[in-house]
Amino acid sequence: MKKKCFSNLLVILLVMLVSTAHAEVKNPDTFVFATYGTLRTLDPCVAYDTTSSQRLWNIYEPLIFFDGGHTDKFKPLLTTEVPSLENGGISADGKTYAFTIRKGVTFHEGQTLTPEDVVYSFKRNMIADPDGGPMWMLLEALTGEGSTRDKDGKIIPGIMEKIDKCVEAKGDQVIFHLPNPYPPFMGILAYSSSVVMSKEWCVSNGCWDGSLANADKFNNPAPGHEPLQKIANGTNAYKMKSWEPNKQFVFERFDGYWGGPAKIKTAIIKYVKEWSTRKLMLQNGDADRVTVDNPYVPEVKAMKGLTFYEIPQLSVTMAFFCQKITPTGNPNIGSGKLDGDGIPPDFFSDINVRKAFLHAFDRATYAEDVFNGLVVMPTSPNIEGLAYHKEVPVYDFDLTKSAEFMKKAFDGQLWEKGFKMIITHNTGNEMREAAAIMLAENIMSLNPKFQIEVRNVEWKDYLVKYRNFMYPLFLIGWGADYADPHNFVYTFMHSQGVYGRYMAYQNDEVDRLCDEGIATIDPAQRGKIYSRLQDLFYEEAIAVPLYQQIVVRAYRDWVKGYTPNPMLMDANEMLMEIWKE
Repeated sequence: MKKKCFSNLLVILLVMLVSTAHAEVKNPDTFVFATYGTLRTLDPCVAYDTTSSQRLWNIYEPLIFFDGGHTDKFKPLLTTEVPSLENGGISADGKTYAFTIRKGVTFHEGQTLTPEDVVYSFKRNMIADPDGGPMWMLLEALTGEGSTRDKDGKIIPGIMEKIDKCVEAKGDQVIFHLPNPYPPFMGILAYSSSVVMSKEWCVSNGCWDGSLANADKFNNPAPGHEPLQKIANGTNAYKMKSWEPNKQFVFERFDGYWGGPAKIKTAIIKYVKEWSTRKLMLQNGDADRVTVDNPYVPEVKAMKGLTFYEIPQLSVTMAFFCQKITPTGNPNIGSGKLDGDGIPPDFFSDINVRKAFLHAFDRATYAEDVFNGLVVMPTSPNIEGLAYHKEVPVYDFDLTKSAEFMKKAFDGQLWEKGFKMIITHNTGNEMREAAAIMLAENIMSLNPKFQIEVRNVEWKDYLVKYRNFMYPLFLIGWGADYADPHNFVYTFMHSQGVYGRYMAYQNDEVDRLCDEGIATIDPAQRGKIYSRLQDLFYEEAIAVPLYQQIVVRAYRDWVKGYTPNPMLMDANEMLMEIWKE
């Protein structure tokens, strides 16, 4: 069911600008990447953002990974062969996957990889299943449940037993047993939450001890208290040398890597939130690559001695309306009442308010001023590049219509009394900042009683706050875990989706269709389901679609080996592939 992304933009655009005389390579054994994403955790069961994934993919390894620039073809890593129907690794009914585990693989701290380590890694992560984490994917594929807990937060009876039976070791093989065929399963196994850990090391550091009787005690660790938050022990070509929060993360080459030593000895990811500093670092060669948000592309393309890659991303960013905001100790909603000095916790449960905000977003100006036109403007979560994508209607920029909806909201009380609120975005992301400011200014222009402040929050804190329902409107992006519409539509719209739940959005038809979409094999029937879901996204005014980015990656021209892949976001630097010359 997977498709390579962007039928009309499938060919990755490469633009190379090289100075007439190559500058001397700076620090040939060290790669420096300057960006603004901050790291919250190194625990694979919790990590669910591109910054964390980059660290995990370079320290640990999954069984398989993307083959070059493909989103639907894979290469073996900790398995000796990618299973398929042809080689017998996948059963004819699509419900059994067998992986032969590579021998002679050593963890950074000296343990030898075994099939039991693989089995433990998957079971441990699914048993932990933290709120807002990535484990719903494996749970859905391997147990038929999207969570270990019900809507009230109670552990689902029998779920731990299902986890225990879904994966097993037989000799030198690991066997996965699926309750039903699951088209995106191979893509999930390539994700950073599917990396393999040492059972001995995990248990010694406070993780699940392997006993089913104790499994419940290790479920849903509190944010910041997951056992592997600050430590790591993988099998990949790099190990963690040091991590200074909000400053830098240093990788060091692991000379015992089974695949042979990496070409770069040291890699440093520096936290540099100011664009002017990142630009200077790139220009002077003090950084080999920096994050270049689209507004700054013209500045960077004027430089010499750089190599550029323009990569359509299988990702989308939106502004999400939270319909049940936490009122206690919340500075973002003022008084917490509809009294002119704040907003009530159910502010965005009124569809008139949501439609007013949607009509206040100027898509055309945003695309041109912020992205210089180098962007795809989405209309729903089922973005370009995914199967069954279609263009659905959008709420056109019209402040008259926006005012009309505001006058209808809360039976006219909102227009009469006014409101105060705060919109937040993550620090350093100027594309999201521009969207937040545009929405705030346009809404405030409707009525002098409407007051909105825009603030920035560090990424590691932003993740925690929106998951605690503290933000009335939160701006965040989603990169594909696997190239299938379910990964986006379920995430954005289902009441238990990663973003759906934190909007407190509930629609029984949406939930039913999302569940049917992944359980349906027939492409024609799947198409009807996702068509209806895209229509409902518009009708329900669920969120503000902001951008589907075409990322520009800028490297010093002495960096070689980078392979573009639409599944890998700007933060995802695969260090094993690159070298300097």
